[in-house]
Amino acid sequence: MARGRLPDRVAGVLVSLLRRTRAKPMTADKPRLSFWQIWNMSFGFLGIQFGWGLQMANMSSIYSFLGAREDQLSLLWIAAPLTGLIIQPIVGYLSDRTWTGLGRRRPYFLVGAILASIALVAMPHSSVLWMAVGLLWILDASINITMEPFRAFVADKLPEEQRPTGFSVQSLFIGLGAVVASAMPWVLTNWFGVASGAADGGRIPTAVVISFHTGAAALFLAVLYTIVTTPEYPPEDMEAFQRMKRESSGVAGFLNELFHGLVGMPRTMKQLAVVQFFTWIALFCMWIYWTPAIGRQVFGGNPADEAAWKTVIEKAGAWTGICFAAYNLVCFVFSFVLLGLARRFSAKHIHIVCLVVGAIGLVSARFITDQNALLLSMAAVGIAWASILSMPYAMLSSAIPGEKMGFYMGVFNFFIVIPQVLVSLAMGPLVGSLFGGDSMLAVMTGGFCLFLAAAATVMVDYKGGPVGIPSGGGH
Repeated sequence: MARGRLPDRVAGVLVSLLRRTRAKPMTADKPRLSFWQIWNMSFGFLGIQFGWGLQMANMSSIYSFLGAREDQLSLLWIAAPLTGLIIQPIVGYLSDRTWTGLGRRRPYFLVGAILASIALVAMPHSSVLWMAVGLLWILDASINITMEPFRAFVADKLPEEQRPTGFSVQSLFIGLGAVVASAMPWVLTNWFGVASGAADGGRIPTAVVISFHTGAAALFLAVLYTIVTTPEYPPEDMEAFQRMKRESSGVAGFLNELFHGLVGMPRTMKQLAVVQFFTWIALFCMWIYWTPAIGRQVFGGNPADEAAWKTVIEKAGAWTGICFAAYNLVCFVFSFVLLGLARRFSAKHIHIVCLVVGAIGLVSARFITDQNALLLSMAAVGIAWASILSMPYAMLSSAIPGEKMGFYMGVFNFFIVIPQVLVSLAMGPLVGSLFGGDSMLAVMTGGFCLFLAAAATVMVDYKGGPVGIPSGGGH
């Protein structure tokens, strides 16, 4: 075979696979899917979480390697919530109005995965702080393009009684992907002998560089697997769909729908917004400040000694990867438990208990000085994380209209990213002044916010009961 014809062969195989996943018309009563069908449609989240996991475990370290001060970290992280605030509702709105040969949500999966993979490859080669900041904006925007339609994808494909299962399987993949991504730099250094420090005149440790390159490949291939294996349902009435698209297209249509969507949010969605607000303050405090917090409290570092602090940050950053891998491993395992719990208890009650457990985990970190004992705190956070990634969406999906599922999932993201923006703007000055530079107090603040989130969940008007999971079979 001539070498020049290889791309044509590859393209032909891909087109053939996509034709096999040609959509079937969507009906009002969606068929129950088998576990493996739900597995395939959720598999892309494994790759998405490689991107998120690498970012969460390593960005504070990367910024520190490039000269950022501790009180600057929260502002440098602002790309994450702002891109979500802008991108997710727009992508949700557009994907609700998209229908192509590749489907409704899958075109966004593919474009976002390509861009995010490129940003992951480039990130560890940043030579100056502004370059890393710019690449984080690109990375977050790209992952948001891919991730937001995945949430709507579950509601598109599954009948209401299976949606908690679908979101729980997503949690399973999120946990698994984040375990590998978070632990990878530490594993490469301690198990595979990758030398500490940077190579070839770079400023980022070699283990981090290899991890980001591996994550780029994992993200793209996992999302491509879901695209190839999972068809989408086209609109039941294509003529009505095209009419709706014409009548509400463009910037004016988006702004009009955004206004009416915010004003007319279902009661349950408004109540869940409060839960999400406190939840994501807690998580963002942990992600930003865990590395410098344990660098001070556990590894005995002092930011005033710049040379020694960089050595401490490398150790603390690697152990942050292990800590975050631990909570994501617990998330992965506990996702199986959630599948069982969802058969017997309501999503609301499950979420309350899990948030309280996570709150105890974060607050307890303030009193720990042994690095291994931190893993116990992270185990508690992992239980909360599994529920955070599934139960609010299960409650939400039963309260919003199916034809606006993508839009409302994007709007719901406001109440994830707005608290993160507030943390980005306010927590730096608080750490530098009120907390006396002690980042662990920011982490502890996050724990108290999880207690408030649990209290807010009690007030959510959700009547859903236990649900089951498929035992096998297909359509």
